[in-house]
Amino acid sequence: MGRIALKIDVDTLRGTQEGVPRLQKLLDTYQLQATFLFSLGFDHTGWAFKNIFKPGFFQKVSRTSVIEHYGLKTLSYGILLPAPDIGKKARAEMQSVAKSGHEVGIHTWDHRVWQDHVRDATPEWTLQQMNLAWDRFTEIFKEVPKTHGAAGWQMNPTAIAHLDTWQMKYSSDGRAPLNLVPYRVKLDGMKTCQHIQYPTTLPTLDELIGVDNMTGEDVIKHLLALTASNPNDQVFTLHAELEGQKFLPLFEQLLKGWISQGHELVSMQALHLSWQKTGQLRHLIELPFTWGEIPNRSGELMLMPNDSFI
Repeated sequence: MGRIALKIDVDTLRGTQEGVPRLQKLLDTYQLQATFLFSLGFDHTGWAFKNIFKPGFFQKVSRTSVIEHYGLKTLSYGILLPAPDIGKKARAEMQSVAKSGHEVGIHTWDHRVWQDHVRDATPEWTLQQMNLAWDRFTEIFKEVPKTHGAAGWQMNPTAIAHLDTWQMKYSSDGRAPLNLVPYRVKLDGMKTCQHIQYPTTLPTLDELIGVDNMTGEDVIKHLLALTASNPNDQVFTLHAELEGQKFLPLFEQLLKGWISQGHELVSMQALHLSWQKTGQLRHLIELPFTWGEIPNRSGELMLMPNDSFI
């Protein structure tokens, strides 16, 4: 069986302070390593309600019990309550993850602001947001970040190109169909990027629960069916606010199922090194930066072109 990289997006203060330690404890129990990608600045989660009229947003909110997962306090940040600075209030939790051996990387400075504005943002705005995250990361961890995973799978050409400026070797910023195909992004009028993209390939729990009346148990069975006889590598994205809290028992079932199937559960760094050792990264495909929709998630996001699969 192949490898499944565990990529953990951390979006909020509550997710950092409560969900991250729970996930860390669970992973340590099974002696597994994962990649934690942190939101390092302000938590403006409450601003998400500005998207209520976007196609698919209300359906997702109603399916995944947003109030139950995030809590009224978190949903008030930026509206009724001031937005807290995650990197200042939860740096101890972040540092604990790195000390325990898990890979840490950049998710964003302000998750809500990035997700809502980066697509049409100017280069100046994009670089400001990215450099704020870089500076905070190096302040907290006393080292430069090695990887990145975009908030809401939202990027723009400036952001993609800047990953090379940061000299990152690999990143996971977009989505793709099943079966991992690493690639390099070719930007219009620019050289092909040097860093390698490892897109998320498996659907997330919040994209499946409630669809066709699927319960949490149904979703786990569905995901395990997708990987049961699949020898290819995959990337699975989970969220500290979901799998680190209410969905933690479901995530543990998923881990047990994948281990039983014979998959190796790894960090993004370990996944990259495994591809590097085989020499498969020497002749990667080059693909344009494209947008697209995926089932059960509202709006467009960075998506690997479907016609890239043979």
